[in-house]
Amino acid sequence: MSSIEVVLASANPGKLREFEELLAPLGVTLSSQADYGVHDVEETGLTFVENALIKARAAARASGKAALADDSGLAVDALNGAPGIYSARYAGQPSDDQANNRKLLDALSEVPEGLRGARYWCALVYLRHAEDPAPLIVQREWRGDILSLPRGEGGFGYDPLFWLRDREMSVAELPASEKNRLSHRGRAVAALVEELKAL
Repeated sequence: MSSIEVVLASANPGKLREFEELLAPLGVTLSSQADYGVHDVEETGLTFVENALIKARAAARASGKAALADDSGLAVDALNGAPGIYSARYAGQPSDDQANNRKLLDALSEVPEGLRGARYWCALVYLRHAEDPAPLIVQREWRGDILSLPRGEGGFGYDPLFWLRDREMSVAELPASEKNRLSHRGRAVAALVEELKAL
């Protein structure tokens, strides 16, 4: 696995840094899809896995290298899994965290406490090459409840509304290091690292 070059199917510099740190023990050289002129592709899948695959294949095709992609979002039980794959653009384009949170609160306005369960989902896909018929796929969830009012200043997205019963705080109130360890994405990456070590 040493010296392998992998393209991250994202142009987000923060996400690139996060994955670089997590994959550093494997000796992976990680670059951004932006380095190969790849723009965000249309996510036409109906699941987090499908959308991650679409993004990974586009990055692998354009770069000729292995590719890593993630797709994640919030699935609320009382809303039949919405906002789901539309989490980032729930209130429309361009993506706006506050507008998304307002729309979610409106959608749950008649749902009482105790029936507001939700899951953060993360799907990670690793392709050895663009036509890889057996991609590595890892999914993890993080269970919580949706608050009726936001709490906390940290995090992003739906974090101020996502209540962790066992911690008695919202994700936005967690220290960043704790969030990275407990979160759906953090645990998915840890699982993927174990899979990659076995290659």
